[in-house]
Amino acid sequence: MGKKSRRKQSGPPAQAKPKAAKVEYVERPFEGLPGETDLVAMREIVPAATATVRTTAEHGGADVQLVTLLPDFLPALRREDGTVLVALQTASHSGDASRDVAVALLAALELEPGQPLRSTGIVEPGPRLQDILDLSVTPELEVHDSFQFWIDEDTAAQPDVAAALEQANANIVPTVRIEGVTSAYWCRMSREFLRWARPEEPEQVLDGIARLHAERASAVEEDAKFVGAFRACGLSIPVWELARGTEAEELTEPAAAFEKRLSEAIAVTDPLTPEQRRARAGIVSRQVSLR
Repeated sequence: MGKKSRRKQSGPPAQAKPKAAKVEYVERPFEGLPGETDLVAMREIVPAATATVRTTAEHGGADVQLVTLLPDFLPALRREDGTVLVALQTASHSGDASRDVAVALLAALELEPGQPLRSTGIVEPGPRLQDILDLSVTPELEVHDSFQFWIDEDTAAQPDVAAALEQANANIVPTVRIEGVTSAYWCRMSREFLRWARPEEPEQVLDGIARLHAERASAVEEDAKFVGAFRACGLSIPVWELARGTEAEELTEPAAAFEKRLSEAIAVTDPLTPEQRRARAGIVSRQVSLR
């Protein structure tokens, strides 16, 4: 029997399963949300932090904790005490971080106490955080020195849970939010650094720093050194290496004074001078894109 005859006897081919609609890529996914720069910092540079948000009345008017990270990169979980935790740092990426988090948040509202959300599956187009959160509520970010927020007090008392938590805490990079300015974070690794998530367009931030750099005025404080910038979620996060041993509280006044100078430099619209363009080229070469 020929191939043509066999095809006739086997009947029509099975209908192909329709492909899932693809989520469009969004370069600046948290734009329009209150606290955008802090949300980007939580997703990219802060190891342990929480921020309380509230869903719209349509979605129950519920308070939810956005968190940096959950155990095993879970998208979300509901603690035994009923608190809903939704992670910004996860293994799932559709191209729109706001849509990814919104999917996990809506699913987490249906969880039972003590139940984790293991996966969000294939994320398709739908409501984003901008659609399901009460935008009149500005999230109050709190930086933690441990992942204690993963569990309630009763669960923390269990020996195996306490041991696992201690192991997770050992990997946290010490991080402190600088008081008096927006979204600036001190951290200690082999040295001390300042990372600052800026709300302006990244190209404007680079221009502003280039203007200061050309004047040898790009240091946040004496003995600090601008070393480059991250680019994440459509924003720029400039980084300074600090004098060895600098503590976070020592940056409060210098950071406030520098923020004024930097904001003024970013607001300038005049073309860059040749010296400023050279400074900018060096800055661009030290820019790293995250994700």
